[in-house]
Amino acid sequence: MEIKVKTLAGKAAGTLTLSDAVFGLEPRPDILQRMVRWQLAKRQAGTHKSKTRGEIKATSKKMYRQKGTGSARHGNKGAPQFRGGGKAFGPLARSHEIGLPKKVRALALKHALSAKAKADALIVVDDLSAKDAKTKALAAQLAGLGFSNALIVGGAEIDAGFGRAARNIVGIDVLPIQGINVYDILRRDTLVLSKAAVEALEERFNGRA
Repeated sequence: MEIKVKTLAGKAAGTLTLSDAVFGLEPRPDILQRMVRWQLAKRQAGTHKSKTRGEIKATSKKMYRQKGTGSARHGNKGAPQFRGGGKAFGPLARSHEIGLPKKVRALALKHALSAKAKADALIVVDDLSAKDAKTKALAAQLAGLGFSNALIVGGAEIDAGFGRAARNIVGIDVLPIQGINVYDILRRDTLVLSKAAVEALEERFNGRA
């Protein structure tokens, strides 16, 4: 498929042929849902923890005699029914990560790219650079391109000036090509790829399309 290439100033910079094996698939919501669920589960910290009865610092002495008090029978104060006692069946630190085959993850990325292309929410720019590193100037350029909520993906390295200028713009995320992922693509309205990013993606999936 053919797509027009633009500059950050909004001028035409030729055309680019996108691989149908990467950008021309029919998006499958089920694969995208599985990938997003996998990503969110993997990033969950899982550090929630409550102390069990054996971890509570409390005397193990019996509170009072077993019989003759008219009250219930109790042992030490670390039991769950007492204030300050251990938690019964409480949360434990664990990993929330779930399994997802590597081929499905790769396929999900292609479906996310194809979804943006099909929705006309994909823009290709020739270069991502900002000489002055001014947020106001870059925000005006991005507004001129017609979007205010976008994920911008560059090559192996993001231009330092562009990165500094873009980091304070609300609704704009900037990632190098190594960091491209399905969740960030779907959470933004528009996907902006540099020519270097397109070449890297097609090279990445070359032979596995």
